[in-house]
Amino acid sequence: MTYVILYALAPIFVIMILGYFAGKSKMVENQNVSLLNVFVMDFALPAALFTATVQTPWRGIVGQSPLILLLVLTMWITYGALYFLCTRVFKKSPQDAAVLTLTVALPNYAALGLPILGSVLGEGAGTSLSVAVSIACGSVLMTPFCLLILEREKARANGESHGSALTMLPILMWRSIKKPIVWGPLLGVVLSAIGIKMPDIVLASIKPLGLAATASALFLTGVILSARKLKINAAVLISCVTKNLIQPFIAWGLVMAFGISGEVAVTAILMIALSAGFFGIVFGNRFGVQSPDAEASLLISSILAILTLPLFISLTASMH
Repeated sequence: MTYVILYALAPIFVIMILGYFAGKSKMVENQNVSLLNVFVMDFALPAALFTATVQTPWRGIVGQSPLILLLVLTMWITYGALYFLCTRVFKKSPQDAAVLTLTVALPNYAALGLPILGSVLGEGAGTSLSVAVSIACGSVLMTPFCLLILEREKARANGESHGSALTMLPILMWRSIKKPIVWGPLLGVVLSAIGIKMPDIVLASIKPLGLAATASALFLTGVILSARKLKINAAVLISCVTKNLIQPFIAWGLVMAFGISGEVAVTAILMIALSAGFFGIVFGNRFGVQSPDAEASLLISSILAILTLPLFISLTASMH
């Protein structure tokens, strides 16, 4: 099992190291990555998320309702608690806190979901569906929180803030929804719900973009890391402990509270137990927000997953 986990994590480290080397050696400009960011945020990731959601049968999504409930509640609880801690205790700016909390609260479903879940429950249509639903949950029900905060602070910085945050909400929501990273997966869910099947030629046309999404996002993360000095502080340590240990136990607590068992319970706990994701860092970079703590948390969480994933795989072995 350790080999399977290392096998799944290896591409993350290798691609990030390549990005780091490219930035350090100035093969890629690591102080201005706007071009790479546009490709990742506006093309590659939206294409991947749209493809994943539009190909997920609506019946399958509805059938995965218990999993969706567990994943969303766990991510929301983690996001809310850590955001409060970052802004009130660590005195971080709302932008920095939003980026760090999204990095921690949203696991790396895209890169690790299928290899880890497939090794435990077996590769099949059910496993693929669970991973696709997890990705959809993260992109549709989690990322808008971060985007709303980033848009709000951007509006305030530009002097566009008039009235309370509540009165700004419709404008901020519209700005967030207009972004391909949000409307891409959302459109996929809507089309799936109303039963519209995308022509194979359309899916085949955007497939190369989707396949490049995870690799390009990890490469971009490595480039961003090359411009920073890795610093480990209290916020980073708490973020890593939260991601790799506390968040999976939150999912476990919800599983027990709702009386859910079997493969759904195992899937929820293991998907949440995955290491930190790259969405927060990529989002922040798009808005000019640098979060060294989020970058350090992503790296350390990925390393710690080599130890914590086997722990939760062992603990959930009796559930299925």
